[in-house]
Amino acid sequence: MLLLCRPLHRIRAAGRPPSRCLMNLKELVPALNDFASLSLAESWDNVGLLVEPSPPHAVRTLLLTNDLTEPVMEEAVQKNADLILSYHPPIFAPLKRVTWRTWKERLVVRALEHRIGIYSPHTAYDAVPHGVNNWLSKGLGACTSVPLHPSTAPSHPTEGTHRVEFCADTTEHLEIVLSKIKDIPEVFCLTTLPVRVDGEEQTRVSLNCSQKALLEVVALLSQDSLLYQRTEILLLQKPLLPHTGMGRLCTLSEPASLSDITERIKSHLKLPHVRLAVGTGKTLDSPVKKAALCAGSGSSVLKGVEADLYLTGEMSHHDVLDAVANGISVILCEHSNTERGFLSELRDTLTIHLQNKINIILSEKDRDPLQVV
Repeated sequence: MLLLCRPLHRIRAAGRPPSRCLMNLKELVPALNDFASLSLAESWDNVGLLVEPSPPHAVRTLLLTNDLTEPVMEEAVQKNADLILSYHPPIFAPLKRVTWRTWKERLVVRALEHRIGIYSPHTAYDAVPHGVNNWLSKGLGACTSVPLHPSTAPSHPTEGTHRVEFCADTTEHLEIVLSKIKDIPEVFCLTTLPVRVDGEEQTRVSLNCSQKALLEVVALLSQDSLLYQRTEILLLQKPLLPHTGMGRLCTLSEPASLSDITERIKSHLKLPHVRLAVGTGKTLDSPVKKAALCAGSGSSVLKGVEADLYLTGEMSHHDVLDAVANGISVILCEHSNTERGFLSELRDTLTIHLQNKINIILSEKDRDPLQVV
């Protein structure tokens, strides 16, 4: 009877072999976020810690999976996992209830019953230089790559979306204009600097503002034709992050035939078959010098990119037709087959990143739902 009164996490721990290594979930989640900033994920994505057992929650074993299905959840229970890192978020559409009715609701129920957290990085792992797309590019052979859609810095030291600058004579009229500008909401960093223009002493005015405030600032300055003619407007853009972003455009060190590239991809992904569409005017012997790739579903990322080959998990029928008509060959490997192999590399990289503090294991139940029969 005393055993039944112990907290559930204590019961589970009793069945484990002794372990010297663990991390508190509150410590582990920031470390995972440092590995791949969640700010790099697409705006529509649902990333980060999705299910959290009541604190404190110690993590000794982390299970990696591409998709969190019910068989994978049962595997996590059997292997005493404390946290599941699921590349795809099992919770995407909002849950209005958590019952036993649907399989995704049951995942949440089982996770909380067994004190298992769930974390998903998804498109943040697509974007980072050491992520899924870079791993997929290794299947092409020796090559250099750049992101198809580069990521921008998540934060920027300046406020506002635009900078407005103009020069004016140092007069009482300028003081009135500046006073009115200061009254406009969402105007930041208003500064004045004495300058000499064409031998005359003037004042250089600079300010940052939002898109909404810009309309009011311009309307105010347009009331004075001389100020308006001297006004410059700059769009403030966040700097691009090197080697970071969605998809990759890969340039092979040495061109290879489409047939050779296909075999390399099959070997890299450990697949007996892939689907191949040969571009118009091309053959299996045609050379491939540039390949555009996107792990998972690549239609939107690859569309319009000039390359000899598109490599992805899945594309719509009509997008494949468009590519082929433009002389671009297409290799489709099924969605998760272009992602799952990355987990082996991730296990080794995370072990180093987390300083070997926890046990990291790969799911043996995780697999693509489609198979060739």
